[in-house]
Amino acid sequence: MSRVLGLVAASCGGVETRLCAELAGPAAERGWRLAVTLTPTAERWLAASGELDRLRELTDLEVRSRSRLPGEPRPHPDPEVFLFAPATAGSVAKLALGIADNQALTVLGDALGDPAVTIVVGYQVRDTRSGHPAWRGHLDALVSAGVRTHRLDWAGPWTDVLDLLP
Repeated sequence: MSRVLGLVAASCGGVETRLCAELAGPAAERGWRLAVTLTPTAERWLAASGELDRLRELTDLEVRSRSRLPGEPRPHPDPEVFLFAPATAGSVAKLALGIADNQALTVLGDALGDPAVTIVVGYQVRDTRSGHPAWRGHLDALVSAGVRTHRLDWAGPWTDVLDLLP
């Protein structure tokens, strides 16, 4: 049976056209069973572009963006590996600070720091973000918790972040 990959995506430019083609599809081809969680905005973008249906075709598990109601069964098994890509600067900051204001950040925050879980964060930010005084500290906080970070190339393929998965 294939290993479960917790694929988490935020609303970065290109998520509506590149998530399935460059991350979810290639991960599934590599044998990963996808447990997908989207930020609410990413879900809206994918639904509007028609890519949400395509994403659902790549997994036998529910594609989620909302928390479950009390008494509802858990829709995903606990992944041993998470890929948060694309991740926005805001999502990276929230994850580093422990802010879980949506289901995507909740699932990652619950796994962060667990030595049995691998987390890879592929972030997409503008060049000017590196000059923000808090940015380096957010990345350092994640790295200190064992997170592997990788900046996604605006023009290049996102698939290279898959090489950071175990």
